[in-house]
Amino acid sequence: MNGSPDTVDALVRGAAARLAPAGVPSPTVDAEVLLAHVLGRSVGELRRARLLGEVVPHPGATAYHELVDRRAARVPLQHLTGTAHLGGVDLVVGPGVFVPRPETEVLVGLALAALDEVDAPTVVDLCTGSGAIALAVSRARPDARVGAVELAEDAHRYAVRNVERTGLPVDLRLGRAQEAFEDLVGRVDVVTSNPPYIPPDAVPVDVEVREHDPRVALYGGGEDGLQVPLEVAARAAVLLRPGGVLLMEHAEAQGRSLPEALAAQGCWSSVEDHDDLAGLPRVVRAVRAGP
Repeated sequence: MNGSPDTVDALVRGAAARLAPAGVPSPTVDAEVLLAHVLGRSVGELRRARLLGEVVPHPGATAYHELVDRRAARVPLQHLTGTAHLGGVDLVVGPGVFVPRPETEVLVGLALAALDEVDAPTVVDLCTGSGAIALAVSRARPDARVGAVELAEDAHRYAVRNVERTGLPVDLRLGRAQEAFEDLVGRVDVVTSNPPYIPPDAVPVDVEVREHDPRVALYGGGEDGLQVPLEVAARAAVLLRPGGVLLMEHAEAQGRSLPEALAAQGCWSSVEDHDDLAGLPRVVRAVRAGP
């Protein structure tokens, strides 16, 4: 890389060649995102600069090489740029908070669909992390009352920053999801949650997840990883009105076990699972039974 001319195109191609053998899943895209971040441009603008043969000043090229080296060491891309995106919301993220994944867009879409015929709805996001889901819902439904709760203080600090940056009216709280929003018992239309759900003996495949996401956001407890998800679901059942909807993300291996466990709770009138965009089981939808 260092021997290449410091054009935008040469830098991106050299970075992609460095990232690919390191196992980075999308080396060219990551290379472009990192250089766009260094130059303060959008990725679209950067791609145009590649075609035009623009030259990158030496300080920018040096900073870029350093970021590429860190990405090759599998530091998450979002930790290097300090941002992630979900549901049209730009989020501040970094060490100490779970980085939102594209798969969660499915949950957001299902939540908005559940609110289609509800005027001025009330939505609560349990285990909110960076606040991503709550903020995405609030952005799409400005008439909604949206609450969110997070247990981990580090993650809560990121959520506070994201609420402040976006200016969206999310009622953000610090505490246990299993006890949250006592003031909204029986009044919530939709509860969303992306809780920790990895079984204790499972090791995440992705280095970025295994070595950089906080453990409290990953491991769900119990032999199958469903202890926390089921506790959160039980709280959701208390918060939801009859006919209200719970939407909970889970591991692909839990596409049968979590719906079966929810059905066994006896407080849901229907339980069904939904695939993500890759066709893998990802989000369970449960409807609160009547009194």
